[in-house]
Amino acid sequence: MKEPLVPVVPMSHTAHIRSHRKPRRSATSSIAVRAGVAGGVLSMAAAGASASANAAEPVTQTIELPTLTADLSAQVAQSAAATQQAAANYELRAERDAAAAKAAAEAKKDLAEAKKKAEAKKKAAEAARKAAAERANRSAERATLSASASTSVSAPASGSVATVIAFLKAQVGDAYVMGATGPNAWDCSSLVQAAYKQVGVDLPRVSQDQSMAGTDVPLSDIQVGDILYWGGKGSAYHVGVYIGNGQYLDAANPSKGVVIQDLSGYPASGAVRVL
Repeated sequence: MKEPLVPVVPMSHTAHIRSHRKPRRSATSSIAVRAGVAGGVLSMAAAGASASANAAEPVTQTIELPTLTADLSAQVAQSAAATQQAAANYELRAERDAAAAKAAAEAKKDLAEAKKKAEAKKKAAEAARKAAAERANRSAERATLSASASTSVSAPASGSVATVIAFLKAQVGDAYVMGATGPNAWDCSSLVQAAYKQVGVDLPRVSQDQSMAGTDVPLSDIQVGDILYWGGKGSAYHVGVYIGNGQYLDAANPSKGVVIQDLSGYPASGAVRVL
């Protein structure tokens, strides 16, 4: 009789080996541990982050400050440049305004001088026209001058004094100009020199030398045609010619020109006779 068969249950090849696995902790314990670990890690991370932030803050400022300073410097430089340019523009404008004002003042001055010169020229032309008219009127009198002169004075021979007086009277109204020698402007000595040259008498050019010419004559004995002088003999500063009746003719000064004047109003210092 056959023995009954015993069923064989297959076993794992590790079934006889004891497990080395650590017993599992409970879920609550595991969670607590993990929470603690996580909390510690987070705390450390937070502390580290805080420390890092605190440590990094100066670094951040140190890095950013140069940038801010550079920007500020650029702005300041731009502002300074703009201010300098504005100042230069104002200065240029001021210079232009000053130049314009100066030019306007000079133009005004030139215009005033031009008007003044034009008026002076007009007056001179009017005086010349008047003098020409007077000379034309006197031309008619020259024919009778010799006769009238001979009746009023004892003149030298050949009527030479009358010729001198005629020439002098023909110049009345001419201008006085220092250094001028005619024909329309004279000074005192050039007029006397020119008058006596009409009769062939060559006199020195200046009044000092003319006062030394000829023969001295007392003022109480002067005759028509005598040369009168003012100042010292040899140092006279003015000369004229006596024309009779207490009068003399001379190129007086720039304001009067060639005129006839009373000797009593300006007595002479002395007299000389050359004719």
